[in-house]
Amino acid sequence: MSINVLALLSAMLTIATPLVWAGIGELIVEKTGVLNLGIEGTMYLGAFIGFLVALRSGSPWLGLIAAIGGGVVAGLLMGLLTVTLGLNQHVSGLGVTLLLIAACEFAFRLLYTGARPTLEDKFQVLLPDVPVLDQHWLTYVAFLVLAPAAWWVLRATGMGYRLQAVGENFEAADVAGISVTATRYVALMVGGALMAIGGAFLTLAVLGNFTLDIINGRGWVCIALVIFAKWRVWPVVLGALIFAGTDALQLQLAITKTFSDIPRELMLALPYLAVIAALAVWGRKVHYPASYLQAYRRG
Repeated sequence: MSINVLALLSAMLTIATPLVWAGIGELIVEKTGVLNLGIEGTMYLGAFIGFLVALRSGSPWLGLIAAIGGGVVAGLLMGLLTVTLGLNQHVSGLGVTLLLIAACEFAFRLLYTGARPTLEDKFQVLLPDVPVLDQHWLTYVAFLVLAPAAWWVLRATGMGYRLQAVGENFEAADVAGISVTATRYVALMVGGALMAIGGAFLTLAVLGNFTLDIINGRGWVCIALVIFAKWRVWPVVLGALIFAGTDALQLQLAITKTFSDIPRELMLALPYLAVIAALAVWGRKVHYPASYLQAYRRG
């Protein structure tokens, strides 16, 4: 049985969608010099809250709004730890991730012990009879609206210049009248909202249910994509497509029984190995934002 190229391309776009949402969210945050390792937990929170609210209300739209709100709150929490209190960004981010994942899993087990609830109404694909274009509206928005808009904002607007100014030299930005604290908080809230949408996409559109470990390392992949992209929007999208294409390919190979002698665990690791290889080739000698990982205290 041969590989279905159209199915491969369709799966690639679907798999890449949460990576584009969350990756651009992480990019916006890191432009200000903040490394948000809470991305994995924020995506997990978006997936859980979106599912829970959609399940209780019967509306995936309300679930998406709730997920965005949860992402904003996660961004505020990260801002409190790293911007206001000036704590270590690595420790803060990992702590936020562990806290959010633990809270979501505890709540899910408490509410649905022994049950696997499924959404009766989830986001449906557009153009279901057209190969490759049979995608959810969030996929179209990610590639046709979010990515171009983020590129334009970061490249040609005052907000983009402020984000970059804070990331490159927050002391000079402060002297120029730019609030470092406000800029970083806004970036964390907007980035958190985008990360949560990436997580909610999995429960509200793709699966229609919530499973433990649903994010499965996608947040860490997004951090790698931002470094691979050297803090540029379109390379983040390209990196997401490379990862997604590799993931879709290994799924196709498993279905067609091609390379059946290769251990299944190695096939599952293939997209992550592709990310590591891409970082090894293009991620060397990158120019980090000058204020990366630094807390600002107005002197």
